[in-house]
Amino acid sequence: MSHASATAVPPAPPSLSRAARRSLLGASAVAALGGFLFGYDTGIISSALLFIAPEFGLSDGMQQITVASLLLGAIVGVLGAGAVTDAAGRRRTLLAGAAVFAIGALGSAVAPGVEVLIGARLLLGLAIGTASLTVPAYIAEIAPAHSRGRLVSLNQLMITVGIFVSYLIGYLFDDSEGWRWMLGLGLLPALAMLFGVWRLSESPRWLLGRGRREEARAALLRTRSPEAADAEIAEIEALAAAETRTSYRDLLRPAMRPAVILGVVVAATNQLVGVNAVIYYAPTMLKQAGFGSSAAILSSLGIGLVNMVLTFAALLLVDKVGRRPLLLGGTSVVVLALVLLGALYLAGDGGRPASGGLLVAGLCLYIAAFAPSLGLAIWLINSEIFPTAVRGKASSFGNVTHWGLDFAISLTVLTTINALSPTGLFWIYGAFGVLGVLYLHRKLPETKGRSLEDISASLRG
Repeated sequence: MSHASATAVPPAPPSLSRAARRSLLGASAVAALGGFLFGYDTGIISSALLFIAPEFGLSDGMQQITVASLLLGAIVGVLGAGAVTDAAGRRRTLLAGAAVFAIGALGSAVAPGVEVLIGARLLLGLAIGTASLTVPAYIAEIAPAHSRGRLVSLNQLMITVGIFVSYLIGYLFDDSEGWRWMLGLGLLPALAMLFGVWRLSESPRWLLGRGRREEARAALLRTRSPEAADAEIAEIEALAAAETRTSYRDLLRPAMRPAVILGVVVAATNQLVGVNAVIYYAPTMLKQAGFGSSAAILSSLGIGLVNMVLTFAALLLVDKVGRRPLLLGGTSVVVLALVLLGALYLAGDGGRPASGGLLVAGLCLYIAAFAPSLGLAIWLINSEIFPTAVRGKASSFGNVTHWGLDFAISLTVLTTINALSPTGLFWIYGAFGVLGVLYLHRKLPETKGRSLEDISASLRG
């Protein structure tokens, strides 16, 4: 039976004081600096690679390895972050991630050769993998149900802002070929995050899970009335009392299996429609289509702007329209854009599209549909569907799927284009998108306005 209909009528959202709203937004924004760094450090390589490749004499294969090294680090980061964030807490894990972001950015900027650059990008990947799991979990656990969608999606907005800023920095340093500045400027937001997280309180749900009830209540009182804080504590404790300590093996048992599979499918669809082929290699594709390096980066800047603006629009809609309409409708348009992009190359000549302008328009349509759907969904859905006590471990299944497929795609984009043509590449991505839409239409519940405990209970097998 589908879980899509398992929804509850949400209660009227409680009103928050201005100070409470400011505190909640401030804490979410500081944590979401991890999303900004995620976007910046993944996006900046697309511009920097245009100058790193000739300076270090990199082949297509070595370019792919340089890009993919960050993603290999992200896989390791996610594998370790689930247990670390459950054991050490969300705040300490965010602090450690910010410190590694800073070290990785500095190492990338001073790299004397490709080997050191790859090592520094592995470190950045560790931080990105950690942030991709911990930031949404932390925000989801401090946010009231009625505003959780917007606040968790702030992480995805900051990812798109980071990508846009990376393209802008790439364009500004294009004339000087200053790839070291491009990579090294990631140090500044890393230091800002380190300072900001130091001042945050721990997640109240994590504190309750460790028996630190008074600390948890004090944290909730920053953004809740005393009555709302007590009611939320009672709800969390009631569910926690029914749960035993859970291992990774326990997550594969029938009770947890539906939620785990859903998290994995959302993450897999996010990657298998090829978004990071666009994010990492858009300037390279555009240059192969006949654009100069400055024009290619400037066109990518336009794609990044569309990504950021549509993500912001989705942020305003996600708690009104709901998760299902945005995800299913947007993914369907993503598939349509992939079909059109493949046809554009099919009508072209010698591996070039029929029109460079139409290529940019098609990529903008693709990213405009992806941003408010799969772009939001991977972090939001995986932060909502698991019980608090196992959220770190359970979310890591979706995160490992995301980063594992991201690694595979980044390592094969250029070679797949050479083997199957751009048309084959885009149409393969489109076929995966169709499979994802069909599964999510049947299994994805609407989570708008529901408590985390209610959502996780409804997904029990």
